[in-house]
Amino acid sequence: MNIILLIIIAVNVLVSFKGFNDILFFRKYEFHIGSIRAGEQYRMFTSAFLHADVMHLAFNMITLFFFAPAVIFYMGVLSFVLVYFGSLVAGSLFTLYFHRNDFSYRAIGASGAVVGIVYSAILFNPDANLYLFFALPIPSYIFGIGYLLYSIYGMRAKNDNIGHTAHFGGAMAGYLITLAQAPELIFSQTFMVILLAVPIILLFILEKSGKL
Repeated sequence: MNIILLIIIAVNVLVSFKGFNDILFFRKYEFHIGSIRAGEQYRMFTSAFLHADVMHLAFNMITLFFFAPAVIFYMGVLSFVLVYFGSLVAGSLFTLYFHRNDFSYRAIGASGAVVGIVYSAILFNPDANLYLFFALPIPSYIFGIGYLLYSIYGMRAKNDNIGHTAHFGGAMAGYLITLAQAPELIFSQTFMVILLAVPIILLFILEKSGKL
């Protein structure tokens, strides 16, 4: 496995476990609209290395583990880093925009960055199988679209502190950065380029209609 990918996973694990055992640390570095608007913009970055619990951490890191190698293979390490951190920042900016007037809003998780990597990988290899629960094979594009649809549910339910809104910012960044770096995909994977845009378009329709 690529050393950069290992470092990113290791930092997520170390920071998350620190947060599990230190509530003051967790509160200081989580995404919190009131604190960010008061000047603590660093939270927009640090919150992406905190997770709600072990299951949340494991899901994000396992997803990253399976999808990142394809991005590294097709675009190289530097482009992988650009997609990961570009998606992380975009996810935080997207969340800040959507919740800018909710000063009590809190969120954590690497999901924005991870979904950016998922979308990037799917554009290159949409028919690759991902084994759900290590047993049930599903095409990666089904997983990616389903992940965002679940995020819409999470945004509407508002019953946890996982950064569901960041999923969309991350997805859009991964999608756009990948197409900017590999524009030939627009012609070689035209159907998938259109299909992956559907959940993103759905989000904006729901937001404009006041259903989020």
